[in-house]
Amino acid sequence: LDLSNCSLRSVPPGLAEATTAVVLDLTENPLTALPDGSFLGFIHLQSLAVPLAQECPGGSDAWQDVTVDGSSRLCQGQRNPCNSSAELAWPCPENSVCAPDGPGLIQCLCDSPFHGYKCLREGTFPVLLFGGILGTATLLLSLLLWGTQRRKAKTP
Repeated sequence: LDLSNCSLRSVPPGLAEATTAVVLDLTENPLTALPDGSFLGFIHLQSLAVPLAQECPGGSDAWQDVTVDGSSRLCQGQRNPCNSSAELAWPCPENSVCAPDGPGLIQCLCDSPFHGYKCLREGTFPVLLFGGILGTATLLLSLLLWGTQRRKAKTP
């Protein structure tokens, strides 16, 4: 994806839809900053060229090779932060695994059969129990209202 020399002052909002990009060129743009979440989901990105004034997203530790070439900085070979020897600031909770989510970014995915907040719930949602209780409560409330309100109905 070549966005070089497009007079971009910030990362375009539509860039979030290009998460399958492998090569991205942002050189020769007056970019003021690269916000932390700009490359969220860019797990396939292997080569990123940014203006010299900008750092590689995720820092130099998120890339295998960072080189300076003239007026641009080239970030190549995105590293998997889950495989690094450095301790993560926010480790994944129990019953979940770490997965890359862009340069220097991670996400925690629940192991099967766990789900929910912090992967604390096990099994599946009790659909039959929930539906049975909801249906019974609705039927009883309907019968109660029909019985108490039918005397107020006028007959023709």
